[in-house]
Amino acid sequence: MEKQEAREAALADGLRAKAFGITPENVDEVIEKRSHLLKSVLPAFSQLCQTTFQIEPKEMLQVLWDLWLPLGIKLASQRQQLERPLIQGILGGQGTGKTTMSKVLSLILDHLGYRTVSLSLDDLYKTYSDRLLLTQQDPRLIWRGPPGTHDVDLGLNVLDQIRQLQNPVMVPRFDKSAFGGAGDRTTSEMVTNVDIVLFEGWFVGVRPISANIFDTAPPPIVTDEDKAFAHDMNRRLHDYLPLWERLDSLIVLYPTDYRCSLEWRKQAEQQMIAAGKSGMSNAEIEQFVNYFWRSLHPELFIKPLVKDATAVDMVIEIHADHSFGEVYCGLIRNS
Repeated sequence: MEKQEAREAALADGLRAKAFGITPENVDEVIEKRSHLLKSVLPAFSQLCQTTFQIEPKEMLQVLWDLWLPLGIKLASQRQQLERPLIQGILGGQGTGKTTMSKVLSLILDHLGYRTVSLSLDDLYKTYSDRLLLTQQDPRLIWRGPPGTHDVDLGLNVLDQIRQLQNPVMVPRFDKSAFGGAGDRTTSEMVTNVDIVLFEGWFVGVRPISANIFDTAPPPIVTDEDKAFAHDMNRRLHDYLPLWERLDSLIVLYPTDYRCSLEWRKQAEQQMIAAGKSGMSNAEIEQFVNYFWRSLHPELFIKPLVKDATAVDMVIEIHADHSFGEVYCGLIRNS
């Protein structure tokens, strides 16, 4: 891409340009910095695409240039302005690409000289034995994932230790394959000198909503039992608010249609089965996804959140084919 063409492209999308702080005055400097960074990360990025994502690097180059590089630069700049590590929240449902983005951002930030650690909400699950007790107390919690299945204090301890520049810090890790897929804690990862935490999960940053909203909730919240479950999960979200207060910033990976998550999950399971691994049937997947929609429905919890400039710093839209749509700041979108 020629410099003039790159310059025009960077300014063409006004919302995205504002989200990444690109102006006619600094666009040349932005393109120069991004070009330099592209050259330095390209070999490692190509290897990541081929070995981890099993995809041709050239298919991902445009996303790298338009989204991941400027986002990495933005996070590095935010970290520079703080006198302590940056805690970056990433909210996204199933199949939105949270893990992929975290891996690519870690690579980019490493090249910019920042030590990055990924922490998933999944890493904070209660132990297998604690969840067995939980299921006895509340038989509706048949799967791990909804509010109440995590150890919030564990998350607070880890984030506070990192924010206070303690070294080393033991970051919890979770093995989803343990106990026949029920999952359990595994060996913690010892980390030192952390600059940036990428804290991702399917309801990271999600806040409780008004209880009367459930009176007219969308499917699959249909029966009185469904509504009671949704009410209780909403109430349990309050326990997570201290954890969200540790976030310096929140990015939302936002499907243009929340129902895409169901199709993405089906595709992922079909790929696993094709590769000789065990996977769920379509009926099982629908039951599984509907369970999560009953606990925290995207239309009720995520849709209002992306319109709240006080809660969300950046929204990245995702189309049904997994391509990225508009990128904008909550405040800009609503003005």
